[in-house]
Amino acid sequence: MATELQNLSSYDPTSVPSGKGKRIGIVVSEWNYFVTGSLLRGAYDTLVKFGVESEDIIVEHVPGSFELTHGAKILIEKANVDSVIILGCVIQGETPHFTFVCDSVTQGTTQLNLQYHIPVVFGLLTANTLDQAKARAGGRHGNKGDEAAITALKMIALQSKYK
Repeated sequence: MATELQNLSSYDPTSVPSGKGKRIGIVVSEWNYFVTGSLLRGAYDTLVKFGVESEDIIVEHVPGSFELTHGAKILIEKANVDSVIILGCVIQGETPHFTFVCDSVTQGTTQLNLQYHIPVVFGLLTANTLDQAKARAGGRHGNKGDEAAITALKMIALQSKYK
């Protein structure tokens, strides 16, 4: 597994572009909030660490992971953001619901990235167990929220380079 080989919160801080003057939206799922709340804290703290002002971080909650892409679309269209980070957690159960939700969010995020001219960052944990999710939300594998925030800053910088 890729995460077994790398901590999601390990990065070279000198490689992270400044977020000064940037406006970032974060859409976070309320479902499994004991996990997604940790992802949100990681993303938020990392954005602030790299210069994004607190008032320029727009956080919106949606009921579940399925609603993440619609929430992101609203922020793109209405909140004048430079990037949107989606944060959610789907844990494998006994039914195919897991697959349907994960596929939907993945495809929806891809569509938003192609349709709009701002980066939409995929911060959806797709775990087989609660322990796996916790390990990636501030546990032994770091925090996917940190990684999502850094990805947003890097993608904004890439896009700005070619404007």
